[in-house]
Amino acid sequence: MPNVFKRRESPFYVCSYRDANGRWLKKSTKQRDRVKALEVALTLERAEAAARAGTLTQARARELVSEVLERTTGESLVVTPVEVWLRDWLRDTQISKSAATHRKYSSTVEIFLKHLGQKAKMNISAVAPRDLASFRDYLINEKRHPHTVRDFLKILSIPFNKARRQGLITSNPVEAVEGPSRLKADESGEKDVFTPAQVARLMETAVATIDGKPDGKPVYEAGADWRGVILTAYLTGARLQDVCNMTWNAVDLPGRVIVYTSRKTGKKTVVPLHPELETYLLDRDSPDKGEAFLFSKLAGCGASGWHGLSLQFAKIMAKAKITGEVLYQRQGERGRTVNSLSFHSLRHSFNSAMANAGVSQELRMKLTGHADGATNALYSHHDLEPLRKAVESIPGTGSK
Repeated sequence: MPNVFKRRESPFYVCSYRDANGRWLKKSTKQRDRVKALEVALTLERAEAAARAGTLTQARARELVSEVLERTTGESLVVTPVEVWLRDWLRDTQISKSAATHRKYSSTVEIFLKHLGQKAKMNISAVAPRDLASFRDYLINEKRHPHTVRDFLKILSIPFNKARRQGLITSNPVEAVEGPSRLKADESGEKDVFTPAQVARLMETAVATIDGKPDGKPVYEAGADWRGVILTAYLTGARLQDVCNMTWNAVDLPGRVIVYTSRKTGKKTVVPLHPELETYLLDRDSPDKGEAFLFSKLAGCGASGWHGLSLQFAKIMAKAKITGEVLYQRQGERGRTVNSLSFHSLRHSFNSAMANAGVSQELRMKLTGHADGATNALYSHHDLEPLRKAVESIPGTGSK
């Protein structure tokens, strides 16, 4: 039989009761009233007795806690099923987040609830780190990319943190789970590279491509621009939107360099002109330059979406009969697949060609804009020479 008593230094009653192993334990009841303190003590002993008999379940534990809570405070224990909490959270994000973000959140929640099965109907406090670890392993077994798996966990952490702040759970179970480790180079699903012959075929195909209407303009109108964009990306390593939105101000023909600022990193990058790119730009040189775009038919177009630049390039690849390997599927059941060959592979081709020619990593980092700190001024002639030799080591496409 448990008993309760007070210590001189505390206003609360302490209960003494036997645990499942028969040991006497002492615990504060946080009650000032002796009768209520005794209710807490009796409940603790009943729970220990059930544990000793092997009949204590999560449901029974909640029943016992609910009983003592109602008898001592007059309130019932609030039970919030996992699926109810997560879907309520989704309704809130529908108002506060963009449509694209809400779709991504919804996809994550639905896949997680499906994985939980019947446990999704249990109280949110029943979700343990092992459930999140199981979900992570399920995603990995489904061949989801590590970045996608980490995104799933990051998204789920948001509603569980909210539940913790509201006192529904004592800790966020997602925080106890490690994301997938970084994969080895041969398993990482990194982008492949184009050969010079493939780049030439892409440029020739781009001019002839006539299907699809990006932003209401048939692709054939932008075909010549696509040819220049592909060549520029291959010989400068610049990203898709950096090339498409490049102005003539970025081109210094007398100095034989291109100077552009990355939209992604905000860093200024200086790349000496490869002879083939220099010839192409000299052929296009005109007095109407300055702020004018090099590729006006593609400037300002978005990269993503069904009519975006990325899928336009994918159509050119398909027309040229150049295919890569499917790496993984983007988040969501309707998410498009990600291929080992894409426009970004031109950047990898630029870097890889120099690496194969023995160009040091330090020089390659400067040319791809990966060097620490922004470039605030043009390199001197002395500094440019090793960079120029590095760029000239890239095999030309031979395209006319």
